[in-house]
Amino acid sequence: MIGKTIVFSHGKDSEPWGTKILALAEVARARGWRVESVDYRGIDTVEGRLAKLLTCGRDLSAHPVLAGSSLGGFLAAAASRPLQASGLFLMAPAFDLPGLPPTPEVARCPTVVVHGWRDDVVPVEKGLAFARAQGALTHLVDDDHRLHASLPQICGWLNDFLGSLHA
Repeated sequence: MIGKTIVFSHGKDSEPWGTKILALAEVARARGWRVESVDYRGIDTVEGRLAKLLTCGRDLSAHPVLAGSSLGGFLAAAASRPLQASGLFLMAPAFDLPGLPPTPEVARCPTVVVHGWRDDVVPVEKGLAFARAQGALTHLVDDDHRLHASLPQICGWLNDFLGSLHA
């Protein structure tokens, strides 16, 4: 059985309870999910952030859903195999960018990718390439990297996604 825990990972310069995570956490809680958000502030390396996510994930119920935005999306994907994720919900995931490790091999699990056409931090083509390889449900929106203008739609997609995992 899939555990009903979702773990959020914020982006490089964001915080654990920023605008997106607060809104998405409300959606998850309304569905009866336990919500965690990892605080990566003060950890400057990808390896250090990944180690913190893995430590946090091992203390949770089995098979969490991992959700992340930008670098947090990369981290969620990288942690998906060791944590045996039951799902991935990635927003503008930072794949195949200079200074980051290669795109990780991810768990074969239901996956959603949301990306903005006007993203000037992570080219939309990076998200599409990952989504194609993963066979992920993909939502492209007329938005920038932060995806704040699309937040109501993203909340609906997360609600649908979490509902589909326990259907």
